[in-house]
Amino acid sequence: MTEAEKQGAATADLAALARGGRINFFGFVLRLAARLPFLFIAGRLYGPEALGRFAFAVLIVEFAAQLATLGLKRGLAQQLARTDKPHVCVVADALLVAAIGSAVAMTILAIFPQAMFPNSEVTGMEWALPITVIALAWSDICLAALAYRNDVASTVRARAIVEPWTISIAAFAWYFISTRDGLIIAYALSMVGALIASVIPFLKNYGLPRDWRPEPVVLWRMARRNLPVAAADAVEWGSRRIDIAVLGLFFSPAVVGIYYVAQQVASLPAKLKTSFDPILGPVISRNLAQGDKAAVAKQVRQVGFWVIAAQGAVALALGIPGEAVMGLVGAGFVAGTAALGFLLGAEVVAATAAVSEAALIYCARHRNMMISLAMIVLEAGLAAGFILLMRSWGWPIMWQATGPALALALSLGVAAIVKARLLRMILGHPVSGWRWPLLWAAAAAMAVGQLVILLPEWAELLFGIPAILAAFGAILWFKGFGDEDRELFKMRKEEIEEMSLPNPSVGGDVPR
Repeated sequence: MTEAEKQGAATADLAALARGGRINFFGFVLRLAARLPFLFIAGRLYGPEALGRFAFAVLIVEFAAQLATLGLKRGLAQQLARTDKPHVCVVADALLVAAIGSAVAMTILAIFPQAMFPNSEVTGMEWALPITVIALAWSDICLAALAYRNDVASTVRARAIVEPWTISIAAFAWYFISTRDGLIIAYALSMVGALIASVIPFLKNYGLPRDWRPEPVVLWRMARRNLPVAAADAVEWGSRRIDIAVLGLFFSPAVVGIYYVAQQVASLPAKLKTSFDPILGPVISRNLAQGDKAAVAKQVRQVGFWVIAAQGAVALALGIPGEAVMGLVGAGFVAGTAALGFLLGAEVVAATAAVSEAALIYCARHRNMMISLAMIVLEAGLAAGFILLMRSWGWPIMWQATGPALALALSLGVAAIVKARLLRMILGHPVSGWRWPLLWAAAAAMAVGQLVILLPEWAELLFGIPAILAAFGAILWFKGFGDEDRELFKMRKEEIEEMSLPNPSVGGDVPR
């Protein structure tokens, strides 16, 4: 490849990353708009105890779904990039592997429902919850296949419109039928809805597999090859859930429910990182296949900076008026403000590790898996240790409940340093997205935040959050952004049409 061709490819990759980020950022905004009504409904109508019971059950179901996909959510791009087999047949293989894994998981959860509800009786519609395992697994694989063809609008529809709005509307409607089963039924309906919203565009884009037949040997190789990626995915997912699991062992469902709300609010910045996942994976896999390590390092640095900046801005905007944000769900949830602060900080710290891992799963999957496993063990140990230490000091219960959040921030910080250094060693180029203007932007946001917290709570939310975001963004735009960074904000006509989401077949014209 000539130098001009390399430059052209790099420009195209940057444009693809920025485009995917823009469309999925739109999805993030939609998800935020839909997630807050659910938290409001769940907190105000169902209360902390029912929410805590729901949170632990969903924790187990989503963990089962992560295992059932066997890493194909991220590993599918590499499978598609390296095969001469019709892509629709490769995806069919992946769906069959996920179906087998889901069947095993659903059977276990159906036989032992106490795994989902360890601290309460199973007497209602809890049997319906394991059905969501295959819905989650198949939806993830279909969306990953669409992302390989640069169709991220389908992910926006399924994950940011159908899923959150279904759970919000269903939770409100089912409240008048059964407060015990309402959240569980709403969750199951939202997962089925997301599956339908994923399968329809997949079939329009790829079509039905023709002359496809299951090949047990090929399926086994696919599953075995993706085990390290599956482990890394499970650990990354688990690092954001093990705090709930630890809390469930030490505290009542009501405390878990309060912490769950803080976790859901704090997880919103994490969606900004996943905004780039559908595009970053295929771009990295193609460049690694061509041996262009410098391009991979540049892409990791670029996306890393974008993610740190976005997560930092959102974390400050939600964290400074934290009491008002938590109070929106209900007065009883304000006690989780300290946990919210630690969790928001953890998401910013995690940005470097998360973006580095997007490349490590292709070039050092086993070492990445071992680092991730060590991180989650460290997190679990620190979480339990902090709780026991604060309990021995006689601290209030909700301060004890911040132990897992603090443990998450520390363990993610360690993982970020180790993974970034490993990737730098492999690629031979710097990969950190950190830039010093981020500090100036954070300082400006905190200065504005000190004025914001003097306002009434409604004004903190209505005017304060936009003001903090504006202060952070203005400093970063003039002091931290270069021409390549501004590519992220160059909206094009076809993207506006795509984000209006009128047609579920968006992306079907991408060359195969």
